[in-house]
Amino acid sequence: MTPDHLLHTLSLVLGTAAITTVACHRLHLPVVLGYLVAGFAVGPNPLIPVQADREIVRALSELGVVLLMFALGLDFSLRKLLRVGAPAAIIATMQCSVTGLLGYTAARALDWPTLSSVFAGAVVAISSTTIVVRAFDEQNIRGRLRDLVMGILVVQDIIAVLLLAALTGLGSGQNVSGLALLGTMGHLAGFLLALVGVGFLVVPRAMRAVIRMGRPEVSLVAGIGLCFALASLAHAAGYSVALGAFLAGSLIAESGEEKQLERLVEPVRDVFAAIFFVSVGMLIDPAVMFTSWLPIAVLTAVVLFGQITAVGVAGFLTGNGVRLSLQAGMSLAQIGEFSFILAGLGVSLGVAGDHLPPIAVAVSVLTTLSTPALIRLSGPAANFIDRKLPRRLQVIAAVYGTWVERLRRNPGTALPAARRIGRAIAVDAVLVLLLTLVVGQWGHVAVAAVRDTTGLAELPAWVVVVGAAALLALPFCLGLMRNARRIAVSLADAAFPPPTDGAMDAARAPRRTLLVLLQLTVLLVLGLPYLAVTQPFLPGLESVAVLAALLTIALLALWQSAADLDGHIRAGAQLVVEAVAAGAGSPDPAPGATAQQIAALLPGIGEPTPYRVRAGSPAIGQSLATLNLRGATGATVLAIVRGGQSVVVPTADEVIRADDVLALAGAEDAVAAARALLSGAGPA
Repeated sequence: MTPDHLLHTLSLVLGTAAITTVACHRLHLPVVLGYLVAGFAVGPNPLIPVQADREIVRALSELGVVLLMFALGLDFSLRKLLRVGAPAAIIATMQCSVTGLLGYTAARALDWPTLSSVFAGAVVAISSTTIVVRAFDEQNIRGRLRDLVMGILVVQDIIAVLLLAALTGLGSGQNVSGLALLGTMGHLAGFLLALVGVGFLVVPRAMRAVIRMGRPEVSLVAGIGLCFALASLAHAAGYSVALGAFLAGSLIAESGEEKQLERLVEPVRDVFAAIFFVSVGMLIDPAVMFTSWLPIAVLTAVVLFGQITAVGVAGFLTGNGVRLSLQAGMSLAQIGEFSFILAGLGVSLGVAGDHLPPIAVAVSVLTTLSTPALIRLSGPAANFIDRKLPRRLQVIAAVYGTWVERLRRNPGTALPAARRIGRAIAVDAVLVLLLTLVVGQWGHVAVAAVRDTTGLAELPAWVVVVGAAALLALPFCLGLMRNARRIAVSLADAAFPPPTDGAMDAARAPRRTLLVLLQLTVLLVLGLPYLAVTQPFLPGLESVAVLAALLTIALLALWQSAADLDGHIRAGAQLVVEAVAAGAGSPDPAPGATAQQIAALLPGIGEPTPYRVRAGSPAIGQSLATLNLRGATGATVLAIVRGGQSVVVPTADEVIRADDVLALAGAEDAVAAARALLSGAGPA
C-alpha cells in the first residue's frame, strides 16, 4: 500500500460520502443511508467504473469500529445504567430475546447452518442508536418516549457487547456447543473482572490527571491511545477489538470527565465511522440481493414484527401504557451499526456465509427507510389498537399504569424484598440453564450408556435420560415458581394492602389482576432469555412448548381476573358519579376529599379527576370512540355527569356535550394530557 494509493482511496471514499450525505440530508433521509450509497458507488459493481481499494477501506473501517465503540463507551457508565432503571432493562431483555429467537428460527427454516443462524439472530436483535437519535432529533421528539427509548438502547448496547464477546468465542470453535458457550462465558467473565478491576483503579484517576493539564490535544491522544491499547489487549485475548474499545470508553466515563473527551473524539470518530459505513455499503451486491430476496424479506419482517411486538408487550407490562409502549416499539424497529459489526464478525470467523453482510445491509436499508414513517404512524396505530382491544383488556389498560405508578411512589419494603428474592431466582435460573446445556451437550452419551446397560431402544432411553434430568431440575424449577410468586405477591400486596382486621377486601379484584400481570412479567423475563440462549443447543421444541403452555395458563387467568376487575370498575363508576354530581354545579369541579374517599372504598381505579367540558372545546359533538381519549392520552372516562343526569361507564358511542363533567382516571401525566386535549391545547 503506497501513500499515493492510500491518498487516492481516501479522497474517493470521503468525497463520494460527502456528496451522498448532503443529498440524503436535503431529502430528509438518514445520513447512514448516504454512507451506504457511497459504498455502493465506489464498490466493486459493474454499474460505476470508479472503484476504491477494498482492502484499504476494510483496514480503515476497523478503526471506525474501534472509535464507534469507544465513543459508545464514553456515553455509558454504571451511573447511567443505574438511572435507566428496571423497566428499560426488562424491555430490552425481552425484546432482544424475542427478536433474536425469531431471527434464529427463521434462518433455520431457510436451511441455514446452525452457527450462521445464531449470527442471523444476533444481527436482527439490536436496534440502531444512530438512526433512532437522528430520527428523534429530526421529528423533535422529547419527553417520556425519548427517555424510555434511550434507556432501552443503553441496555441493548450492553447486550450487543456481550454478544460480540460470546459469539467471538463460540464462532472460534466452529461448532455449536453448550459447553463451549459456558466456557466462553467463563473466560469472558474472568477477562472482564480482571480488566475492569484493574482499570477502575488506574484509568479514571489517570484520565482526570491528564484532563486537568488543560491541553486538549494531550487528552485526545491519551484517550485514543488507551482505546487502541485495550482493543489490542482484547484481540490478543481472543475477543473482538470492539469489546476492548467499549471497555476503554466506559472506564474513562467513570472519571467524570468523559464529556470533555467525548467532544474531542467526536470529529475523529465521525470520519472513521463514515469509512466504516462506506465499507459496509461496498458489500452491496445487487445480484446477491436479488437471489437472496427471500431471506431479506423474512428477516425484515422479523425485525418489524419482533421489535414492535416485544417492546409493545414488555412496555405495557412495565407500566408504560399501550400508546407509549407501541410508540417505543415502532421507534426501535430497525437494525444498524451493531448488525454490520456482528455480520462482519461472523464472516471473519468463517462461520457465517459471505451472503450475511449484504443481507444485513439490505434489511438495515429497508428498516431504516421505514423508521421515520413508523414513528409518525405510531400514534394512529396506538389509537387503532386501543379501539380494537376487547372490553376486559381495555379496562386493564386503563388502570394498570396507575397501579405501577402507585407502586413506584410507595414501594415500602416490597422492592428490597423483591431484590432479595430476585437473587435467589437468578441462582435457580442459572442452575436450570446449566443443566439444560449439559443435557444438550452430553445427552446422546447418556442415552448410549442407558442403551448399553438396559438394552432399551433409542426412544425409551431418551425418555429415561430426559426424565432423570427433569428430576434433577425439579427442585430448581419449583424454587423458580415459588420465588416468582413471592415477588408478585409482595409487590401486589404493597400496591393494594390486604385487610388485617377482618374487614371486607375491597381491593381483591385489582390485587388479583395485578398479581397475574406480575407473574406473567416474571415468566416472560425468565422464559424468553432461556429459550434464546438454549434453543440452538437443543434438538427439539420442547422448551418452546412448555413456555407456550405456561403462557396460555397465565393468559386464561388474566382473562378471568379481568372480568372481576370490570365489575369492580363499574361499581366504582357509580360512586364516582355520585361524588362528581355533588360538585358538578361549581365552575371548576375538583376531586377534593371525595376522590380520595372513593380510592379508599374501591382501590384500583385511582383518584378520579373531574373535568368540565367548556364551550369551544374541540371534543364537543364527538363520540368517545372518535375522540379516542384513552388511546391518545392513556386516561379513561369513568363517568359523565350531564345536567343532573348521570351516565355511568359511558359507551364508545356516547357524544360529548358542552358543560359535561367527565370523571377522568389514569396516571398523572395521562390525566394532564387528557385535560390538555379536551381544552384544545393538544396532548401534553
